[in-house]
Amino acid sequence: MSDIPQTRIPVYLMPGLAANPSIFENIRLPDDTFEIHRLEWFVPERGMSLQQYAEKMAEQVKGEHPVLLGVSFGGLLVQEMARFLDPRKVIIVSSVKNKGELPRRLIFARYTHIHKLLPTGLINNVELLAKYAFGETVTKRLKLYEQYLSLRDKYYIDWSIDKIVNWQQKDCMPGVVHIHGDQDAVFPKEHIGECITVKGGTHTMILHRARWFNENLPEIILK
Repeated sequence: MSDIPQTRIPVYLMPGLAANPSIFENIRLPDDTFEIHRLEWFVPERGMSLQQYAEKMAEQVKGEHPVLLGVSFGGLLVQEMARFLDPRKVIIVSSVKNKGELPRRLIFARYTHIHKLLPTGLINNVELLAKYAFGETVTKRLKLYEQYLSLRDKYYIDWSIDKIVNWQQKDCMPGVVHIHGDQDAVFPKEHIGECITVKGGTHTMILHRARWFNENLPEIILK
């Protein structure tokens, strides 16, 4: 008897801060087992909480027991979305599982509100936006990153940074699978608890290490 399920497993992919779904363009999973859906950020309503945003995003998820995979800020979001769904598995990439894994500079921002002084009005400066989103200087790959960072709404950027800084999750959500690079500059590995470590992986490894994900995600999902 075949081990292939009668219906394919829906896998929903959520990109990181300001990024569009094309960051997953090189992610390939076996078509006979998985059905990939790529979610996209929308500009939140004024005063919207992260939980309200997650509930609205969760309305786009169809099918029973979906897999939710989120990158960076998208990793925080899929954990919040899981509260409104019954996921088969929640996978976070280059992200954090609780507020204790946030780097010191973001904890400092939580108490000083210094993040509110960031020049987010310059969001059409792709180099600056990439620094926020990817944590690296991208001069050499500016054109590449310009294609991935398409949501340049100032309110969305301000809202997102504030929600990351003030994320209140104290305990890790049970069963979350955390994949993290040991060279991540945004969420340094030294602050991260239990995870699957990708050697040489940076904060943008969903782009640059797609082969690793294609080889390992099916087993991680089905385990």
